[in-house]
Order: sequence, then C-alpha cells, then structure tokens
Amino acid sequence: MAKQEETKKVKRPTAQKRDLQNKKRRLNNKTYKSRVRTAIRSFQDSLVKGDEAATKSKLDEVYSILDKCAKKGVFKLNKVSRTKSRLAARAVAKA
Repeated sequence: MAKQEETKKVKRPTAQKRDLQNKKRRLNNKTYKSRVRTAIRSFQDSLVKGDEAATKSKLDEVYSILDKCAKKGVFKLNKVSRTKSRLAARAVAKA
C-alpha cells in the first residue's frame, strides 16, 4: 500500500502549473525572437555589402523563421506580414 502511494502523481495547484507553463513558453518565445533579430541583422549586413545572392538567401531565411514564429504564436500574423513586406522593400530598393 505504501509503494502505491509513493508512485502517485503529485497534484499541483492550478496557479503553480500555469506559472510553470508560462516560464516554458516565455523561454521558447525568447529564443525565437532572438533568432529573428539575428537573422534580420545578418540580412541587413548583406544589404550593406551589396551581395545580391547572399541578400536573397538571408531574406529567405528570415521569411522562414518569421513564418515559424507566426505558426507557433510567437508573433501575430499581421506583424509577420508587415516585417516581411518591409524587408522585401529594402531588398528591392538596394538592388
């Protein structure tokens, strides 16, 4: 009987569970946002250098990361669309 009680799951208060979930989500969101900022920075560096092939590949990389963020709910869809549009406009202006 004693062993059976030891293997039972521990019941947590709902607030504590929500706190743990929020910490996990906050950490995931932070990593995604950091990846986006880094990718945008590398895209802008390639724009300054004037390498069109590198700029195209960096832009595709940024698009991919932003789409994943929208899918995961890190960014809203309108923010992703707006950012992609602005980056594409910069790429066209420099070309």
